[in-house]
Amino acid sequence: MSKKVILSLAIMATMGLVSCKNETKQETTTEASKAMANAEVSFGVRGNCGMCKSTIEKAAKKVEGVANAVWDVEKKKIDVAFDNTKTDAMSIHNAIAASGYDTDKVLGSEDAYKGLPACCQYDHDMPLTQ
Repeated sequence: MSKKVILSLAIMATMGLVSCKNETKQETTTEASKAMANAEVSFGVRGNCGMCKSTIEKAAKKVEGVANAVWDVEKKKIDVAFDNTKTDAMSIHNAIAASGYDTDKVLGSEDAYKGLPACCQYDHDMPLTQ
């Protein structure tokens, strides 16, 4: 019986160490991807609320090479850090527009816009920060 207890403890300790090792690896990967970002861009994106913020940021972050994206609800502006050997600003504009949101260079997909929750259906004439 004590062999089973010792074996169980050994397995749990090993799993705990592997789990910690993976968390450290993820943190290192995130830090490395931020360090790889060698370009930054800021531009206007129409939207209304926290749900918009989540959708806009996710759309930008799905673009290969984007390390970080933060949309300011009040200023209607997104700041994006990216690796310019993997993507460019227009690809980020297009990804956000495909999710239904107008940027200062690309109009959002009308079909995607119609699928947004009511609180996220922004005024298409809303001024954008320059």
